Amino acid sequence: MPSGDSPTPGKLAGRDLIAQAEALAEEAVGLRRRMHARPEVGLELPDTQTLVVETLEGLGLKTRSGETCSSVEAVIDGESEGRTVLLRADMDALEMPEDTGLDFSSTVTGRMHACGHDAHTAMLLGAAKLLTMRRKDLAGRVVLMFQPGEEGHDGAKAMIDDGLLRRYGAFDDAFAIHISSVIPSGMLTCRPGTIMASADEFRIVVTGKGGHASMPHDAVDPVTAACHVVTAVQSMVTRRIPAFDPAVVTVSTIHAGTATNVIPEQVALGGTVRAVSDRTRAVVLESLRHVVTQTAAAHGCEASLEIEGHSYPVTVNDPSYAGHTLDVARALVGTEHVMEMPTPVMGAEDWSRVLAEVRGSMAFLGASPPGVSNAAPNHSNRFVIDEAALPVGVAMYTAMALTPPSRPAA
Repeated sequence: MPSGDSPTPGKLAGRDLIAQAEALAEEAVGLRRRMHARPEVGLELPDTQTLVVETLEGLGLKTRSGETCSSVEAVIDGESEGRTVLLRADMDALEMPEDTGLDFSSTVTGRMHACGHDAHTAMLLGAAKLLTMRRKDLAGRVVLMFQPGEEGHDGAKAMIDDGLLRRYGAFDDAFAIHISSVIPSGMLTCRPGTIMASADEFRIVVTGKGGHASMPHDAVDPVTAACHVVTAVQSMVTRRIPAFDPAVVTVSTIHAGTATNVIPEQVALGGTVRAVSDRTRAVVLESLRHVVTQTAAAHGCEASLEIEGHSYPVTVNDPSYAGHTLDVARALVGTEHVMEMPTPVMGAEDWSRVLAEVRGSMAFLGASPPGVSNAAPNHSNRFVIDEAALPVGVAMYTAMALTPPSRPAA
């Protein structure tokens, strides 16, 4: 339990903490750019892991590397008894090209930090330095979680399976930041309850009967059937899912055929399902199977549906802890730079794995580039952030570790 004289947001958050974070800005930007130029994907990030370990050990912190993935953990103990807090940053990039023209653009073909994970890691490393400088203000223990494989590889689950949530005793709180290029730079946003959607990947195979393209009557065309499947799936969402408990179904890949004069035997479709509640998620997945198989059958074809890859649950902020997060943010940067989000984001996060086990939250940090009216969003090949926002992230991680919640648990 927090000690009785633990600091309040007003005591710790504010210009002094921001000023200390800004003093670390050059170092944080440098770390971010090193990672940006050498992006790594998936669960194995050896270069990024080495950089994180060397930085943490340079602060005098002992580190632990993952057994099944390139994760890094470190512990900062305060000078008095208190709660145990988990702070997380993801480290992996995406398999996509970069077209930003930055001086520190990716040097690895087909890989790019297009979701800001390089910034997350740099900010948490900055917070680690700031927390070691302020141990006297820290009541309890902070565990730093540097996670690979967020982009579809379920790195959070890998770290949990490796014992993260058991190794340090019970966690009282957990907090993570995600940067956004479409939110004004330096603004912090959060919301109680669902903040991000679930994610499920699917693969559909529509099978017909191949033949000559000039004689479709002698074949059973799976291409036509597949096109109707795509249309039917979209109608399914608008007619079976409540508008105020939404879902998104996107067919994002279609593969078929080898020549213009050949009707192929099969068409493969791939896509994703997003939902903001477990109920809607279940309804969509059940309905998707029915619509796919029956629509294909109406065109004389057969169809199979597989839910594959790593599925992420809905990301749900603890209501009281989300309120605490907003309180700390207001004390840190001022009410005018904090917004309670009205609706969830339809993107997904494996941070949901942690929040299913530990009271906590995720907040978004705005980093929209100055002077840009329509900034490229996360996952764009032209994704660019305002690095001046990094000190706000450093300070926010630090403030969340130093400030115990005053709100009762939900």
